[in-house]
Amino acid sequence: MPKEYLSKALQSLSQAGLVETTLGPRGGYRLARPAGEITFLDIVEAVEGKEPTFRCSEIRGNNPCLPKGYCSPDKCAIARIMWQADQAWRQSLRETSLADLFDLLGRELDPEIFKATAAWLMARTGGGD
Repeated sequence: MPKEYLSKALQSLSQAGLVETTLGPRGGYRLARPAGEITFLDIVEAVEGKEPTFRCSEIRGNNPCLPKGYCSPDKCAIARIMWQADQAWRQSLRETSLADLFDLLGRELDPEIFKATAAWLMARTGGGD
């Protein structure tokens, strides 16, 4: 990941109150709240914004078969389907926390790899002090 993107993402996460900075030789970022209180939607919206991922550009107006001046009273079917998918995606992210990810990894990874990875992270984040 490019350093500039990571820096911008961390700044956005900090402004959203999801991480906080720590000073000193072992400083950096840490979660500002317990992992169970931070959802994946919190993270996505902090970094990417709260706007829907699909933007309808009303391309139907370019249809040469429509009568002159025709305007449909409904949003197009594609837009409705995409907005529905976006809502389902956001609901799934809203229901999944960082603690859920940690639990899932604990069940899926080999216990020795999980333990070694946790120790490696703790040694680099000051969590072992």
